Amino acid sequence: MFALSVEKFREIVSKSQNIVFFGGAGTSTESGIPDFRSEAGLYNTENGYSFPPETILSHTFFINNTDIFYKFYRSKMVFTDAKPNLAHKALAELERRGKLKAVITQNIDGLHQTAGSKTVLELHGSIMRNFCTGCGKNFGLSYVMDSRSIIPKCDECGMTIKPDVVLYEEMLDMDVLARATAFIANAEVLIVGGTSLVVQPAASLVNYFKGKSLILINKSPTPYDNYASIVIDKSIGETLNSIL
Repeated sequence: MFALSVEKFREIVSKSQNIVFFGGAGTSTESGIPDFRSEAGLYNTENGYSFPPETILSHTFFINNTDIFYKFYRSKMVFTDAKPNLAHKALAELERRGKLKAVITQNIDGLHQTAGSKTVLELHGSIMRNFCTGCGKNFGLSYVMDSRSIIPKCDECGMTIKPDVVLYEEMLDMDVLARATAFIANAEVLIVGGTSLVVQPAASLVNYFKGKSLILINKSPTPYDNYASIVIDKSIGETLNSIL
């Protein structure tokens, strides 16, 4: 069954020049970065803190408990040794061939860019970008990770630095969301991979797709399985690599 699905998938990709990929945490699990909601995910394993991850990763908690936030963030959200896997590399290759028009991701790890993808829309921001909450100065990831203090401070004004990631209680970047919506609405083929499609508002982006083929690659069922041309519950890296 997997071989037949991949063969059909390969045929669809070969005939299309307007493909968009929409991915979530499962895209990076094969790089050693845990997802959130699976059995072994961040939300379902002991984290050593007195607060659940959803609380720690909220705007209110960042403001009121910045030290605990950064301890958790550095140990559980940042994986500096992670490398792009077969999925990231396959998507970069599809873009190089002129077939893939955009990668839309809920991930914050920057691995799509490391793999070579150029048009990447990061719905939830990126650990690679950080900014001073006072003067707005920008900082790279190394500045935050190498800070001698638990809470990294701006070297210009001394105010707290915040990762450019969307925390709970915060709004998505409306410009990024609008671009993502436009890419999906105009796509001929939409590949959705490594996401349970339950986190809003990102999951609702699939509703804008009006093209020919919706391909779902996820190890667990999603609310959109019945609307897909192909549903594959195997490794996303193996699957995407096999269609090249």
